[in-house]
Amino acid sequence: MNIAFDKLDKAFENRVRLQVMSVLVANERYDFNSLKDLLNITDGNLASHLKGLEREEYISVHKSFLGRKPNTNYEATEKGKKAFKDHLDALEQLIKQQKKI
Repeated sequence: MNIAFDKLDKAFENRVRLQVMSVLVANERYDFNSLKDLLNITDGNLASHLKGLEREEYISVHKSFLGRKPNTNYEATEKGKKAFKDHLDALEQLIKQQKKI
């Protein structure tokens, strides 16, 4: 049995969540519309994945107004950064285990 599989985080199994976390770990904050454009996905699709990451407490949400327009920014939490790093480490271990076969 591969131990690395046990360390993979189900929150990052989806491509969109993996991409969102990659962007948020690489950048201090990112706003909703910029994420949507970057990932080329619909409002609803992005919103549902952001909610999932927020539920896990992997991201935090910051709502404000720019003039009269609402602006929502997202930021990776410390818990989220650690979980993402652990997930990437597990993927790396999985790859290394495959080389030994």
